[in-house]
Amino acid sequence: MNTSPPREGSLEAPTRHPLNWQAPEFYAELPLLEELERVYHICHGCRRCVSLCDAFPTLFDLVDASTTLEVDGVAKKDYWKVVDECYLCDLCYQVKCPYVPPHEWNVDFPHLMLRAKAIQFKKGERKISHRLISSTDLTGKISSIPVINQTVNAAKNSPVLRKIGAKILDVHPQAKLPDFHRDTLRKRLKNHQPSAAQAVEAGPTRGRVALFATCYCNYNEPGIGADLVAVFEHNGIPVRLTEKENCCGMPKLEQGDLESVDKLRRVNIPQLAGLIDAGWDIVAAVPSCVLMFKQELPLMFPDDTDILKVKRHVFDPFEYLLHRHKAELLNTEFQNPLGTVAWHVPCHQRVQNIGPKTREVLALIPGTEINAIERCSGHDGTYGVRNGSWAKSQKIAKPVIARAQKMAADYLVSDCPMAATQIAAGLELKHAETNPMSLLRKAYGI
Repeated sequence: MNTSPPREGSLEAPTRHPLNWQAPEFYAELPLLEELERVYHICHGCRRCVSLCDAFPTLFDLVDASTTLEVDGVAKKDYWKVVDECYLCDLCYQVKCPYVPPHEWNVDFPHLMLRAKAIQFKKGERKISHRLISSTDLTGKISSIPVINQTVNAAKNSPVLRKIGAKILDVHPQAKLPDFHRDTLRKRLKNHQPSAAQAVEAGPTRGRVALFATCYCNYNEPGIGADLVAVFEHNGIPVRLTEKENCCGMPKLEQGDLESVDKLRRVNIPQLAGLIDAGWDIVAAVPSCVLMFKQELPLMFPDDTDILKVKRHVFDPFEYLLHRHKAELLNTEFQNPLGTVAWHVPCHQRVQNIGPKTREVLALIPGTEINAIERCSGHDGTYGVRNGSWAKSQKIAKPVIARAQKMAADYLVSDCPMAATQIAAGLELKHAETNPMSLLRKAYGI
């Protein structure tokens, strides 16, 4: 019998088990509490993730305040306080934890938190207001309607209406909120025809792209999508929009609303799989959406061949462009230097394990220096705007803002537009552009 103690860490590459979310036992609370206790005990003995988010400090404070100074001294009802602080950034799994599978301790903290959130949702314990603000398709469609659009955009600057919103929607009155546009990305590109350039394969890319607009780029930041189309077609890559789309499902996943994720999948995946069959690759300008198709949906539906097909053919925009550059197909005739760029690396891009592709592409621009900030901005969609978590979100963002200030950069950008907004709110920026695709377009002078 092997009596040697468990190893710390593993030499094997981390792997991930499928999410057995459709099984009745997934929603059994007693086994969940037992697994929470087991994993909390491991985390308490390690504490490497203390700087990532507030879930771990919450856990460690509960343990340190207990009578036993161990997890067995923490009341089971307080386990949920840790769950409420996790916003599924995945950094603990991908970056810090030495006990992820195939290690025998089999720790997958984010998916354990997701299971707990799913049980909360099933029991009706997630707030109705959180369900509403995570319904990005609905809020985007309503808020882009003329007249309503003007009212919504005006309301976010009204202290009185923000107080009302804080009570009804649980949105903190000081939270930085984005504008909604009547002239959405889909409206702007309604008559857009892909360029007639001949598609040329390069590595895994086929040279033709269907843009998954994403809720945020469609309703809140349509300029990012327009910049992407301009840059890609400047590089001889024909671009079109998908025929239709719903939210990728990440906001619902973060609420534990897995049934809604499934409903959104039923709309999106057939569309994307059909485009792939027709010779198009898929690109989305928000890292969370790419991650949803690359990781979360394949783990929820590991036997769905269309989902696995989408996983193979969906790309981060700069990942796509770097594949083109390696095949000497990227246009490197830049017209404008950018100076010093502070580049915030979003969590949901880091955990895709694609490397710093944005930095590598922007570094090709003469007269440009890229300084990376690899730390969470604390925004994560609803977490960064809710009453109960806004202040904590600001605390998490402070080190990122401090580093950006110290750099005194000409630009602050993040591939995640929500993270960019969070960080930029604490800075006095020299230039308005906060997305790297917008900078790339500016460097090209197009």
